[in-house]
Formats: sequence, C-alpha cells, structure tokens
Amino acid sequence: MPFRTKLGAVDFERPIVTVDIVLLTLLDGALHAGLSRRDKAPALGAWTLPGGWVHTDQDQDADEAAARILRDKAGLVSPYLEQLKTFSGMHRDARGWSLSVSYYAVVPAPVGEPSGGRFRWAPVDGLRSLPFDHAQILRTAVERVRSKTLYSSLPVHLMPAQFTLGELQRTYEQVLGAVLDKRGFRRRIEELDVIEEVPGAFTSGGSHRPAQLYRKKAHAPALKTAPSNLPVS
Repeated sequence: MPFRTKLGAVDFERPIVTVDIVLLTLLDGALHAGLSRRDKAPALGAWTLPGGWVHTDQDQDADEAAARILRDKAGLVSPYLEQLKTFSGMHRDARGWSLSVSYYAVVPAPVGEPSGGRFRWAPVDGLRSLPFDHAQILRTAVERVRSKTLYSSLPVHLMPAQFTLGELQRTYEQVLGAVLDKRGFRRRIEELDVIEEVPGAFTSGGSHRPAQLYRKKAHAPALKTAPSNLPVS
C-alpha cells in the first residue's frame, strides 16, 4: 500500500511499483500469451499477465525482477526478455497511484504449464478484456513483437533446438499473420547471420526430400536487426 515519507516540510506519497510481463509463444500456429491466476485482491482469482512487486532487498534492477517473476509465476526462463514500456496512472489499480514497468518475453513451443492450475496459455487474439490495464499492455507487446519480426531475428527465439528454414519461415508468417516471399526471406536470414547448419542433420520420413536442419548460433547476439522491413503479402 502507498505510504508517506517526509522530506523537510513536504510530504511525498510513494506509488505502487510492479513489474508485469507479456510472455508469448506459438501454439497451434497462433500467438499465445501466458496468464497467471491472482491469489489476492484486487481481482482475486482472475487471470492476468504474470506480475509482481519489485523486491528491493533482492532485485538489483527491474530486469532481475522480471526474470524472477517469470521463474516464480510461469516456471520459465526466457531466451529473450526486453523492457516494453512503463504504464502508470491513478486509476489503473484500485489500491492507489501505480506504476508498472512492463516487459515482453518469448519462449519456444511446446512449453509446459506449472502444476497447481495457476498458469495457462491463451490465444492473444481472444483476450479482449483483462484486469487492470493488462489488455493494453498485451496489445502493446503484440504490436511490438510483430513490428520487430519484420526487421529482426526475434522469432528465432520461438524455435526448438533444431529446425528447418521452412519451419522458421512459417514461424515468421504465423507471428505476422502474413505470407512472406521465400527468396526474400532466405536472403534476410543469411543477412542476419544468427543460425547455422547442424552438420549432417536432416529431416527424415515423409514423402519430401530431406531438409537441412539448423540451430541458433551459440554466440550470436540476442537480437540482430536489418535496415529494412521484410515485404509481406
């Protein structure tokens, strides 16, 4: 709860400070967000974005708080976690003036769900209403991820340990909800230079010619960008 401290003759009210995370993955070809069931008021029992207080005695900064909350609420460590935006105001939380440092993160599928029924995945396009301003935070994060997909290597973090170029292209297309030109996409992936062939590894089975398997480069930066967007249709 907010409390007052005194500096000289002026009172200052401390706002509520939390960290909220939009955790995204691809399931059944569609973007899904991870939701956590609240165990206290306000919005007791409701599904919200994973979030929590900043632990000033434990968290060195907001980034550490976000990583800790993901571990605690979703049982996951994300290969990509980035600060999204600060949301604040006097009406976003019934307990008082509040500030949320929001993040977005991506994880590959399939992903498990922690036991206890306190975490689940839901399609982002079906989440029209969430407590607090979490629907707005979710929309902002999805827009950011889709925008970044057009010019960066971000969707590589949605891939399993090994994958084909065709599977990587489909992942880009599923995030964007659009079709990409095969030649243009492969030129972009070569330009970004964040994946490599797995020596001697090919797909097996099926009626198609075996396809080369790829993996993320071990020492590639978390994100690489290109100077222009991928053309979509």
